[in-house]
Amino acid sequence: MQIDACIFDLDGVIVDTADFHFIAWQKLARALGSDLSEEQNELLKGVSRRGSLERILKWAGKELTEEEIQHWMAVKNNWYLDMVSGMGPDDVLPGARSFVERLRTKGYKTAIGSSSKNTPGILKLVEMDDQFDAIVDGSMVKKGKPNPETFLLGAELMHVLPANTIVFEDALSGIKAAKAGGFVVIGVGDSPQLEGADLIIDSLKEIRIEEIRKQLDQLASKV
Repeated sequence: MQIDACIFDLDGVIVDTADFHFIAWQKLARALGSDLSEEQNELLKGVSRRGSLERILKWAGKELTEEEIQHWMAVKNNWYLDMVSGMGPDDVLPGARSFVERLRTKGYKTAIGSSSKNTPGILKLVEMDDQFDAIVDGSMVKKGKPNPETFLLGAELMHVLPANTIVFEDALSGIKAAKAGGFVVIGVGDSPQLEGADLIIDSLKEIRIEEIRKQLDQLASKV
């Protein structure tokens, strides 16, 4: 296959702020008189802030006014930002920085496609804000994952075709979004939620784009 570009989800692929999100959402759930399990938290990965709150409210059997929804989204985000404010270059996941750098050296375009509206700030904290040709976050799209808009906008900004672009994702909602948009998608991690990806890898550590291309070509030849 022809590969022109790669789009990366942020949380769980480039950096790991999953624990921060879990702590903040769990704190919010408890403030509303409910709780949030680790299994439920897995289903929030890659989902927008509002979408995550709506799921928590559904699980808790609660309803909030629009004003209350806006209030709790802001409260959760403040708790989250307090935790991520101490992040730095060492918080980039193993292999992520070097993999992106190698891609760019070889002439591939790179982008971030994240549901998080905090994406630009986090990339700046970890000193990777200059490593991408396009950065798409939750503030730039009307429909979050699993809708493909996030990734389609990333491809549009890079002037590449979805079919020639690989998406790296660690969440089911992101995998569904990439597949719906016509992208090749690689699941990153060991979660059972990665089913549906074209290929699954443990992490970006010590991987090579040539090896990925080879494996994708082998899979395509079996179809």
